[in-house]
Amino acid sequence: MNADELKSLQSPIKEQYRQQPKSASITLRAEGKIGEGVTCNVATGKALVEAGLHPATGGSGLSACSGDMLLESLVACAGVTLRAVATALEIPLRDATIRAEGDLDFRGTLGVSEEVPIGFQHIRLRFVLDTDATEEQLATLLRLTERYCVVYQTLKQPPKIDISHRVSK
Repeated sequence: MNADELKSLQSPIKEQYRQQPKSASITLRAEGKIGEGVTCNVATGKALVEAGLHPATGGSGLSACSGDMLLESLVACAGVTLRAVATALEIPLRDATIRAEGDLDFRGTLGVSEEVPIGFQHIRLRFVLDTDATEEQLATLLRLTERYCVVYQTLKQPPKIDISHRVSK
C-alpha cells in the first residue's frame, strides 16, 4: 500500500468521524472460557488461543502466557502503527523488527511477598529499522508511532477498569 492508497482508504472514514463524532466511538470485545487445568481459551479474530500459567508460576509452558500476549499486542500495534505512519508520510521503510521486553517479579503474583508489585515493572519497546530515512524523518516516525499506538497509549495512561460478575444458573 502506498500513501495515496492509504489516504483514499482513510479519508472517507476520517470525514465521517469529523461529521459524526459519535460514530468514531466503538467498543472492542474479547471473550474467554476456562479450559482444562489452569487455562483459559480466548477467541481471537483468527484462532483460539489457550492461555495458561507461565512456567515461573507452575505452568507447563505449552499454553500462551497472558503476559507474553500483552507484549505481543504491544508489538503488533506498534508495528502496524509504524507501517501506517511511514506509509502516510512516505518515509522509506524496507523492513522493521519490533521487540518488547517486560520485567516482572513473580513473587508478587504468587503472593510470596506483599512488597513486590504484581505485574510488569518495566517494559522496553525497541525498533530495528531498515531505512534510508533522515534523522528528522525517523524522529517524526517514532514520535507519531508512539502517539497513535493504541496499546502503547493504553499502557502508558491506563484506563479506568470496571469489574463485575454474575452467577449463571
